[in-house]
Amino acid sequence: MATDFQKSVWKALSRIPKGSVTTYGAIAAYLGTGAVRAVGTAVGKNPDAPQIPCHRVVRANGRVGNYSGPGGIAAKIALLQEEGVVIEAGRVVDFPNRFYRYTS
Repeated sequence: MATDFQKSVWKALSRIPKGSVTTYGAIAAYLGTGAVRAVGTAVGKNPDAPQIPCHRVVRANGRVGNYSGPGGIAAKIALLQEEGVVIEAGRVVDFPNRFYRYTS
């Protein structure tokens, strides 16, 4: 059974537009918590990937990171590329301009 925290993370994931990416830290800040690792755990437990787009969450340095959805990292990269995000050497190209900033 999902916790309220996990549900809040998954709701935040749903706000990330196609063609954009965000970070675990940005989600934590949006939710008003410093629990970045807990956000990462909740993202990894997303039961509805890729419909709830956890593939749009990357590391703070722009690297793609892991993906627990079907197909693993290769599937994450493919999903991002289908949305127009260019990945080179495991990193989001033009990361600052692809970065989604949450607003209230």
